[in-house]
Amino acid sequence: MRPFSKGFVALGVVAALAAVSLAACGGGSKKSAAKAAAEKAAAEKPQIAPLTGLPDPGRVAEKRCAITVKIDNTSAGHPKYGVDQADVVYEEVVEAGITRLAAVFNSHDPDRVGPVRSVRKTDQSLVWPIGGIFAYSGGAPYAIASIETAPVVRLDETRAGPLMFRDHSRDPPVNLYAHVNFMYGKCGKPVPPPALFTYRAAHAVVGGAPVTSVRVGFLGSGSAYRGSPSFAVTWDWDATTGTWKRSIFGAPENVASGGQLAPKNVVVMFVPYTGGDPRDANIGAEAQLTGTGTAVVFTAGREILGSWSRPDKAKPAQLLDATGKKIALTPGQTWVELPDKGYSLTKTP
Repeated sequence: MRPFSKGFVALGVVAALAAVSLAACGGGSKKSAAKAAAEKAAAEKPQIAPLTGLPDPGRVAEKRCAITVKIDNTSAGHPKYGVDQADVVYEEVVEAGITRLAAVFNSHDPDRVGPVRSVRKTDQSLVWPIGGIFAYSGGAPYAIASIETAPVVRLDETRAGPLMFRDHSRDPPVNLYAHVNFMYGKCGKPVPPPALFTYRAAHAVVGGAPVTSVRVGFLGSGSAYRGSPSFAVTWDWDATTGTWKRSIFGAPENVASGGQLAPKNVVVMFVPYTGGDPRDANIGAEAQLTGTGTAVVFTAGREILGSWSRPDKAKPAQLLDATGKKIALTPGQTWVELPDKGYSLTKTP
């Protein structure tokens, strides 16, 4: 038998390598096609803003961090600016039984938000899972030390510079405002916030019982705060707009633009407050926002009884119904009320 020539062997090797190369190219083409199909499907999937559950076709929310602004809630601070454009608003108890807001922005970028007020110890727990920016006017040393532990970019009045301003037509301390629209540039890498709630599909059935009005019995005499009476809040269901209209100090609360505050959801989480002295306005209590507690959710004109659970402050609280299933909210703005567990909650069917 005639031995193989070197040339014949070389040709065989080249042919084999070519076959392997073609096979690899074929597999690569299939992988590339699958990847392209997956990317196309992801691009066509409706974008949802994480803090509202509403469509975000321009992918605005995913390109921004969250900005949490501490806002005054006394009668002297009325009317508020920009709160109607927040995705989520927390209402917390501070010293002497008064309340203050922490408004979280991601979907919108109002030019004027406030009046901006000082930090409290509760705030670090509120913003821990949200991240982004925390904007405030200043605060007591113990409260500032507390917020320094949270994973946020802190913008107080000094750090903010021109991103905050004083309106000298109003009296301090309720005359400081934030340019939230310019603050997004201070996030560093714009990591969007996680979803804080579960949202319901448009035609999903809503459980619970019908309710037309809710009163959250926040206390506080307000004697040291320019005559503010009780800080109790009333929410009245408006079936025409599908919102809960807010009243405080015995009157509807309208923002500076003229509209009444009216979110889609009101979540009441009863929490214990510890460490404060109700007789001393300089020592604020801190809400304990990890653990479990009673929750009542008002959405779509109905009341859903349940509980909240948050074993880890790095993660948002879960809202659970009586069977342990997650409570689904109506897409849109949500207010989270944080009354002391001893405060009252009254409802009108």
